[in-house]
Amino acid sequence: MRILAFDTATRATAVALAGPEGELLEARDDPPPGTRPRHASRLLPLAAELLEQAGIGFGDVERIAVGVGPGTFTGLRVGVATAKALALAGGIPLVGVSTLQSLALVAVPAPPGAGGPAPAPAGAGADAVAADAPATPGAGADAVTAVLDARRSEVFAAAWRVSDLLAGSCPLLGPSALSPQALSDALRDLGGSILAVGEGAVEFRSVLERSGAFVPDNGSALHRVTAAGHCRIARHLHPSDLDRIRPQYLRLPDAEIRATGQQ
Repeated sequence: MRILAFDTATRATAVALAGPEGELLEARDDPPPGTRPRHASRLLPLAAELLEQAGIGFGDVERIAVGVGPGTFTGLRVGVATAKALALAGGIPLVGVSTLQSLALVAVPAPPGAGGPAPAPAGAGADAVAADAPATPGAGADAVTAVLDARRSEVFAAAWRVSDLLAGSCPLLGPSALSPQALSDALRDLGGSILAVGEGAVEFRSVLERSGAFVPDNGSALHRVTAAGHCRIARHLHPSDLDRIRPQYLRLPDAEIRATGQQ
């Protein structure tokens, strides 16, 4: 199955294309510090670039997978709206994927033929990257928690047993917006060995490590949201009605919170 996947829940725009034999191509745009995200301007060009590299068109895509967050409000709206437009225009089945689950899944090596890494073709553009599987320190962990920085001294987080990440089982900790200390307390209560990944795990390393969680080095690829996990998850999901695929915000937008406080 050919799957086009993308995620716009964070500042980055991440795109992946999985082929029927497990080939995987990725491309991304990371805006420089201090600049605005470029989801609206970079998402479709990155997707088109990967399709061109693979020698196929949008009509050859058999499934679209979009990250539904949690994450930034504007980014999620851009990603979900684009996914729905592509699915509707091309009659392509669409699935929504948890950005946190996908991030956690990157820490679990894919079995052969399951959308695992494949070399990028010659002539790949500057924004394209080969889907090299990152090293997995803590690969023997019992559970993985994915942590994104939600700003306002909070994180978006969820945790799964490693064996449950693709099994459709309920997470040990459902997607939540909470303080780093509350997450640390929850992880401590889970017991066992826990691998913590994501930009939020880096930002609040000292707090999470007090719970006993293992946080890889700051520069580890495990902390980066990609769309590779989206492709793996999408193979196990049934397509949904477009109206049922919605962003997972978890909390009110900043503007609405400020307005409520003023009132």
